[in-house]
Amino acid sequence: MLLFGVPPQDQDENNWRRKLDKFIKANQQEIAALAWGLLLERGKESDQTLGIDIEPTPHFVYCSREAIETLNRNVKDHIQEILGVLDAHNPEKEVVIISIGEGQVKMIQFEPEPSPAACFEEAATDVDTLLERLEKGMKDCI
Repeated sequence: MLLFGVPPQDQDENNWRRKLDKFIKANQQEIAALAWGLLLERGKESDQTLGIDIEPTPHFVYCSREAIETLNRNVKDHIQEILGVLDAHNPEKEVVIISIGEGQVKMIQFEPEPSPAACFEEAATDVDTLLERLEKGMKDCI
């Protein structure tokens, strides 16, 4: 059976991506707070991008610019757009996350309301608590 032109096996393969989208939408402020808190911890000049590794269980990781460029070369520039988004990324206004799972890469980008800095201030908690809470939520959802 085809659903919107996608064969059933592709629907299953994309399942983690749909679940991740729902999780991100439901937790935008906390994720923005986490992204800002991690940025403050590692420094604004860091070349690290926040990532989510789906396997073996969903958890947050850092992706270095060099690793993303290497991956892009290895896949014959098929993720070149990700590098462009990272170049234009303004962490004071938006959140960018690279998700990796089942041999696929998914980019998440959103502009939270309020700003990531305000989300972190409103969260009134530390980065470790945010990480723990969000990773538990991802494990339950994905």
